[in-house]
Amino acid sequence: MAIKITDIVRYPVKGMSGEHLNDVALTTGLGLPDDRRFALSHGSTAFDIKAPQWMPKANFLMLAKNEKLAQLQTSFDSDSGQLTIERGGKQVVAGKITEPMGRTIVAQFFAGFLGDQARGAPKLIEAPGHMFSDVREKCVSIINIASIKDLERVARSELDPLRFRGNVMIEGAQPWQEFDWVGQEIEISGVRLKVLSKIRRCPATSVNPSTAERDINVPQTLQRGFGHVHMGIYAEVLNDGRISVGDGLQL
Repeated sequence: MAIKITDIVRYPVKGMSGEHLNDVALTTGLGLPDDRRFALSHGSTAFDIKAPQWMPKANFLMLAKNEKLAQLQTSFDSDSGQLTIERGGKQVVAGKITEPMGRTIVAQFFAGFLGDQARGAPKLIEAPGHMFSDVREKCVSIINIASIKDLERVARSELDPLRFRGNVMIEGAQPWQEFDWVGQEIEISGVRLKVLSKIRRCPATSVNPSTAERDINVPQTLQRGFGHVHMGIYAEVLNDGRISVGDGLQL
């Protein structure tokens, strides 16, 4: 069976909801455009936007600690820089987060929304060319739907692929086949990617993206069923190109 892309998702603000794309232009050495471009840092986090350095995710608001974030749905307009946040289908705040005033407005909303969980007044931050990824490399994350289905068998429950916050979802591969690709190159519509590593999963995946509740301990279930805590792979983009939903993937 041919392996193909079934979904492409970007996450403009680290820890917030994703946005589905039909296609996307990839650039050598970078992740998806606008993916993890912004982050909400704790008031105590010392991040230098003029000399940005990678920092562990514990320095930012995240689902692993702040599952309440899953109650919100965000949308970002790349052209205008406008971020809109809804809760239960109703807009709660909006701001042009490419400008200081807009970032302040959105950060103030999160200060009230999360209260003491924010560890001081949160800051919405951006640094040109920086990606607030969970790993040091700027890369694309790929999730094999068949592996999720195999995990569902062990968990005895359906699992929304969005729990794993991947950029590219694929179907047609065997369960866990993607782990065999580590160290190899894959190609999608002429775009070559080098698979760097498996993705180690943290408690953020235990949060149901629909209910904002911790309903299944995903790392524990992975360990119990398969002897590891990984789901998905990270890949580095090796040449410029465009990929679309429906495109095939091959070694």
